[in-house]
Formats: sequence, C-alpha cells, structure tokens
Amino acid sequence: MSAESTPGSGIPGPPGSRGSRRRTKGRRRKRRSTGVHIAAWVAAGIVLLGGTGAGYVYFKLNGNLKSVNIDQALGSDRPVKVDDGSQNILVLGSDTRAGANQELGGGEDDGSARSDTAMIVHVYEGRKSASVVSIPRDTLIDRPECTDTDGTTHQAAGGVMFNSAYSTGGAACAVKTVETLTGIRMDHYLEVDFSGFEKLVDELGGVEVTTTEPISDPDSHLDLPKGTHQLTGEQALALVRTRHGVGDGSDLGRIQLQQAFVKALVEQVKSIGLFTNPTRLYALADTATKTVTTDSDLGSVDALMSWANGLKSIGSANLDMVTMPVQYDPADLNRVLLDEAKADQVWAALKADKPIPESATEDTATGQADGVVAP
Repeated sequence: MSAESTPGSGIPGPPGSRGSRRRTKGRRRKRRSTGVHIAAWVAAGIVLLGGTGAGYVYFKLNGNLKSVNIDQALGSDRPVKVDDGSQNILVLGSDTRAGANQELGGGEDDGSARSDTAMIVHVYEGRKSASVVSIPRDTLIDRPECTDTDGTTHQAAGGVMFNSAYSTGGAACAVKTVETLTGIRMDHYLEVDFSGFEKLVDELGGVEVTTTEPISDPDSHLDLPKGTHQLTGEQALALVRTRHGVGDGSDLGRIQLQQAFVKALVEQVKSIGLFTNPTRLYALADTATKTVTTDSDLGSVDALMSWANGLKSIGSANLDMVTMPVQYDPADLNRVLLDEAKADQVWAALKADKPIPESATEDTATGQADGVVAP
C-alpha cells in the first residue's frame, strides 16, 4: 500500500529465483514489506466467498462496488500488454477528505484527494508469488500529460510530487504516471480510502502489533508505549499514517511502519479463521465492497471473485516487498529523487517476470524507522 527493501526476506519466487538462497540470510535480516493498504487484498479475498451465497447477497455486494474506466481514459498510448501469465496491479490508498474521510483525514472536504499510499503489485506467472514495489508519495517526478475519466486533459508538469498525479486527475492520471515512470502496463487498479481501511481492521477484530520503542505523534493522534498492542481500526490508521513520531520523520519511515503492519495483519487474518466463519466473512465482504474502488474490468462481484481466486494462494511468505529505489533530495530532505539506475533494475525484472535483484535496493534512502514495529 519503501530504501527499505526486503532483499533478505527469503521469499520463494518463480523457478530460479533468489528466494531459496535467501532463506538463511533472511532469518538474520529484518523482513520488510511495502506500504500496503492490506484492505485491498482482504477485499478481493473476502468477496471470493462472500459472493457465493444467496442471490440477495450477490446483488447487494455487486451494488456496493464502485469502478472507473481506466482503459477508456488512457486510450492506446500505453506500454504493451504482456501476455505471459503475469499481472500488474496498481493499489492506492487515498486520503480524500470527502464524506466519512473528512474527520479521519484531519481536514476539510475541499474536493481534493491524494494517493497517500501507492504500490505496484506484480503477480508472477502461476499466481504463486508476487513482488510489491512501494512508491514514496514524496518522490519528485515529471508528471505526464493525462486525461481523467471525465475527459478533461491535464498538462504535464516537471519536478512535482508523485501523489499530485492522483489529486490532479484521479485514478486515470495516477495510472498514466506509473506507466510512464516504469514502462510497465497496469492490468488493474484498486483503491481504498481512510474510512474503508479503518472499518476493515475493526471488522477483523483489530490487529496485534509489538512496538520496540514508544511512538508518539500528535499529528496522527497516535500514542503507543513500548510493548504489544491490539490496535483498533482508528489506531491502525494512525499507525500507517504517522511519520513524525518515528525514524527521521520522512515518508520512508512511515512506509516501514506500514510494512510491519501488513505482516501483523496477515497473521491476524490467519488466526481468526476468517474463511470458516460465514457471518464474519459476509460482514467484512459488505464493508470491503463499499469502500473499494476498482477498474471497470474488476467492477463486478463475478470479476472480483475470479481475480481473487487467482491470488488466494499468495500469502505473506510469498511476497517480495521493496520500495522504489530513491535518494534524498539534497535541496530538500523532505523530498526524494528516483535512483534511476537502480529503479531500471526493478522495472526490467518485473517486465521479464523475474525476481527483483538485491542490487536494485542496496544503498538507497531509508526512513530509519526499521524495527520500531516488530514484523
């Protein structure tokens, strides 16, 4: 939903991957994951079962879903669609101030929104493993000209923050920017907002995390002493959004907390036996389908069920999570710049449906918050 990468995670990948030779090394190195709004993954998984009940359930969940026609807005000027069995999904966590998100976002509803968390999920051929690349929102980029889903064209802009793409032209401009940046076509798009994330965590009964040092951030209203905590949805949202209470106060530090939270959330889903509890599963499915926005190809329960079915075997042990390689901007340490040479290694690996090499994430910028929340 960080360079705080996981080159030593020991994650099994496709045939010939580096996972097997990383297992021992991975035990010594702290595992890191991306800034994933796990709600997006949960949404897909729960719909798989939630949509198989009575007709009422099916049509209710189907009616909850919102979708945007990314393909129509982007037209034909896009990277070539690779037909090798792999998939690329852009997952965004948005900080829109609209509706219930106004109070959670801490600001007035001015009609704007930004991509608070952004990541590229590359699902390898065979659907047994995936690589996830988090894109720091504070990365300075050259944003391409793009057309939003209303047909309005937005001019290109140089040296702007990555998350301005979403605030400028919504989902279509966010996808256009990512495709221009990476040269990789996004097959799907998935978005979750503040209120959706909070509700989904509460539906799961909270998530247990362990902090290795106190976290106090008045901006996100988070105050956690050192120790183990069962986070509510409100606390979980504050944790994945905090940046001033940990590390160097950068977006990269926040991403590290998000990484650790993802691991904890995956374990929580396993521990409660979600898929053996139809009542709880339906409640989560109802919440998720109300708070997730997808591309039009995934905009029905049937399509989401089929897609989720292909991802159900991918767990935390099968995810290789890294951050897009960046370096701090010497002119403004609150911003980061793309490390083009290393980023090219990441994009080349994904295009070839290969594991991301360790060299791609070595000696890149970090947020110095690794280990604050134990994975």
